Amino acid sequence: MSGALARIGTRIRDRTVLGGRRLRASALPIVQCAFAGGLALYVAGDVVGHARPFFAPIAAVISLGVSLNSRLRRATELVVGVSLGVLVGDLLIAQIGSGVWQLMLVVALAMAIAVFTDGGTLIVAQAGASAVLVTTLLPPGETGGIDRCVDALIGGVAGILVAAVIPVNPIRLVRREARRLLDELCSVLLEVATALREGEADRARQALQKARDTQPLIDELRAAVASAGEVASVSPLRRPRRRMLHRYRELAERADYAMRNARVLTRRALTALEDGEPIPEGLADAVAGLSTAVGAVTRELGVDGDRERARRPILDVVHAAPVLAEDPDHPRLTTSAVLVAQVRSIAVDLLQATGLDREEALRALRDRL
Repeated sequence: MSGALARIGTRIRDRTVLGGRRLRASALPIVQCAFAGGLALYVAGDVVGHARPFFAPIAAVISLGVSLNSRLRRATELVVGVSLGVLVGDLLIAQIGSGVWQLMLVVALAMAIAVFTDGGTLIVAQAGASAVLVTTLLPPGETGGIDRCVDALIGGVAGILVAAVIPVNPIRLVRREARRLLDELCSVLLEVATALREGEADRARQALQKARDTQPLIDELRAAVASAGEVASVSPLRRPRRRMLHRYRELAERADYAMRNARVLTRRALTALEDGEPIPEGLADAVAGLSTAVGAVTRELGVDGDRERARRPILDVVHAAPVLAEDPDHPRLTTSAVLVAQVRSIAVDLLQATGLDREEALRALRDRL
């Protein structure tokens, strides 16, 4: 009994700690939503004088959300969606009244028009939701459609203003997503190195599946960079971060290519192990060295990171990588040759992730050979 109680206590403590971390991570977005909702209600109700400006705080909160995710586009989609839903609802309920079939018709038409107009998820959802509100909360023939469209606009603008005045740190989320992707790349390369060293095809197969599962991480990093760029563009307090965001944009691009090359490397390694082909001496160590080099790039992600220091282990890997004599009958087509070529391709991608352009990266590799 005491052991069971101890496990329950540990579980509760772990959940409490995890919940506290999530709350700390979302504290500023929650404060933003609260301020934006209050500002929108005050402007629409007390300043503009609308009687029931419930669309304003709704629009403000939805346009911000609780995460950094393409806020300018969401605010635009919100306003368009609300406008469509309100327009269709006001036009139809004034003629056909309100009820079950009327609501079904209004929602279907509003969402169909939204899909035809743009197809964005928020536009379609907000058009349907706004049509429901207009049909169920407002009696037939009541006017005010323009006022509700204005309320939605006020809410969207309030959300953007609060995001500009109380901005989240655009670098923090991008750095976190970059670390997640690079850590996964590091893990994939380490798995491949172990598979090559031990001759284990199953381990290479697992590494290939892990590499294939990284696409969501790439998409999340790209989305984080784009959203952080929006914050930096609307917030004067975050504009000095634009140079750092440019570095992360380059990193996201090159990390994507490095992961693609890692997939090719892993597939070729799996083929070589399944077919019993000889593995070049030193290749496993070179791949393991690439994993270490990725770790060096990850450690230098901060504002004060030394990109030159991150390049050294990458160049060391290429210098130590095996050199193969080409098969005259099948030049550059042997699995071993492809494996070595992929090691160097990933090295080029990583060097470009540290700020070099392609020509500079290739020149740096040639100087170390």
